[in-house]
Amino acid sequence: MRMDDQFILGMANLWRTKLRTILTTLGVTIGIGALVSMVSFGTGMQKNVTQQFKENDLFTSLQVTPKKIDIDEAMSGNVESVVESLQEDTPVLDDSVLSQIRQIPGVAITFPEVQFPVKLKLGDHDTRTTLRALPADMGRYKPHNQLGHGRFFTDDSASAAIISPRVLKKLNVILQEGKEPADISLEDSLKGMRSLPADSILGRELEIITAVVDMAAVTRNPFRFLQPMATPPMTESLTRLPITGIRRPPGAFEGGGWLDAGIVIPIKTADAIPRLGFSSVWSLLSQSADSQGYSSLYVRLESIADIDTVKSRIENMGFGVFSILDQLKEMRRGFIIFDAVLGTVGAIALIVAALGIINTMVMSILERRREIGVMKAIGGSETEIKNIFFFEAGSIGLLGGVLGLILGWIVTRIANIVANYYIAREGGPHVDLFYIPLWLILGAMAFSIFVSLLAGLYPAVRAARVDPVEALRHD
Repeated sequence: MRMDDQFILGMANLWRTKLRTILTTLGVTIGIGALVSMVSFGTGMQKNVTQQFKENDLFTSLQVTPKKIDIDEAMSGNVESVVESLQEDTPVLDDSVLSQIRQIPGVAITFPEVQFPVKLKLGDHDTRTTLRALPADMGRYKPHNQLGHGRFFTDDSASAAIISPRVLKKLNVILQEGKEPADISLEDSLKGMRSLPADSILGRELEIITAVVDMAAVTRNPFRFLQPMATPPMTESLTRLPITGIRRPPGAFEGGGWLDAGIVIPIKTADAIPRLGFSSVWSLLSQSADSQGYSSLYVRLESIADIDTVKSRIENMGFGVFSILDQLKEMRRGFIIFDAVLGTVGAIALIVAALGIINTMVMSILERRREIGVMKAIGGSETEIKNIFFFEAGSIGLLGGVLGLILGWIVTRIANIVANYYIAREGGPHVDLFYIPLWLILGAMAFSIFVSLLAGLYPAVRAARVDPVEALRHD
C-alpha cells in the first residue's frame, strides 16, 4: 500500500466520524490556544521591558560607586554582610578618578551623579519630585535627544529645565498634543486640571524649592540643636528656571530610581542650587562623615560591546559598578521561569486533549475491527496499519494547532484591548502586553503534532495487533 493511499484512508476515516473528529480537534485547539496566549504574555512582558531599556539607551550606562553593594545579599536579608562591607575603608571618587575613567577606551562621557528631592511650583499648583542634573553632552544620546517638545540645553550653565509629562499632570496640566484640547475626565475637571498646548508651557517660569539648613538659626542658638531629640533647623531656598523642554510620555515599563527624574537641569546650574549635603542614597550608604568626593558617577559607553571591558577595569580600581545589563540577565532567568509556569498550564490543557485523541482512536479501532481485519487479510502490514492511525492523529494535531494559533491570537487581542482600556483610564500609555514570536508559532505547531502522534501511538499499536481471523470471525 502506497503512502498516499494510507493518507487517503486516514482522512476518509476522520471524515466518516465528523462529529467525533470535530470535538477531538476542538480539544487540541483549546489546548494550543491556552498555551500560546499564556506564553505570549510572558514573552510580551519581556519584550516590553527590554525595548524600554533600549529606547532609553540604558544598556550602555554604568553607575560607579565608592563601595560595591551586593544587592543580592541585601535582598536575601544578609544584613551583617552588607554592614561589614559598608564599614570597610573605601576609595574616594574624586576628580582624579573621574579623569582616569574618561580615558578608558570605550567611555563616551562620565560625570558625577547628582539628583535630589525638590518641590516644584507652576502657577498656583505645586508637587514634589526628583531633580536630576546632567551635562549638555547628554543631549546627544537617548532619550534626551528625542524630547516630546522643546529642546535639550546646550550649555552646562544654562538657565533651563526639562520637565516630565507626569510632573505636569501633578501640576494640574494635561499636555495638549494637537490643536484640539485634550479630553479631561469629570474627575480631573473637578481637580482643576487644565488642557494646555506645549507652546504655552515652554518658556514659563518654574519655581524649584529645595530644603537647606538654616545656619542663621544655628548661629543664634547652637546649643539648642545639640540636644538628642532636637529638630534640625530647616528652611527653603527658591530657584526659578524657564521650561525649555518636555520629555516624551513615558513608556509603561519605564525604569525608575537613578534612571528617571521628574525634572532635568544643567549640571553646573544644579551646583548653584542650595540644598542638603547629600545627593543620593549612595551618599548615606557609602560615604562617611569625613570623606570627600562624589557619591557616584555615571558612565556612558560608546557601544554595548565595551561594557565588559570598561566594567572590569573600573572594578579593578576598587569601585563598585552597577549595570542594567547584569540585572537584565537576572530578569531573563525570571522570565524563563515565568514562561515555563504559564506554558505548563497550557500544556496541561493539551494533555487533556491528548486523552481525547486516545479515546477517539481506541473507539475507532473497536468500530473498524472488520475493516482492519480485511486489510491485514489481503496483505496489509502492521506498519501500514500503524501509519493510517498516525496520519489520523497527526492530522488532528495539525488542524488543532492551526486553529489553536488563531484562537490564541484572538484571545490575546481581546485581552490586550480590555487591558489597555483600563490603562488609558488611569492615564497610562498604550502597550502591547502580548507578543507571539516566530519560535512560539513553530514550537506550538510542533508540540501539537508531537503530542497528537504520541497520543496515537497506543491506538496504532493496538490496531496493528488485531488478529484478522478473529476480526472477521467476530463480524
